Amino acid sequence: MPVAPTMYYKFNGFTQRLVGAAASAAYNPQGLKPIVSTESPALIFGTTTKLASDLPATDSFLGKNKVPDLQKLFQQADGLPVHLKRGVPDKLLYRTTMALTIGGTIYCLVALYMASQPRNQK
Repeated sequence: MPVAPTMYYKFNGFTQRLVGAAASAAYNPQGLKPIVSTESPALIFGTTTKLASDLPATDSFLGKNKVPDLQKLFQQADGLPVHLKRGVPDKLLYRTTMALTIGGTIYCLVALYMASQPRNQK
């Protein structure tokens, strides 16, 4: 019994139909674009780029850098978990979150129990 040859098709963008094609043309479609663009994108805003040397010095920043202090606080070996290191506000947030989680779980279980019970038919 003879085996039929394999047919390959590709989409013709001009006629908007499938046309017969060679295997290489069918596996490498013509409409794909390269991954990396070779052209620079068009400007969206007409402003120029500011260089770092044109920006004001850090002396104009009025705040204090808190990062080193916070790093020392969070890296202390005092046995507390990180989410409780800052004291009372962290404890309040943690306990509120736990209470809402437990309350929501209980509410879901009660709703599931009520939904599983048949209705009284009078």
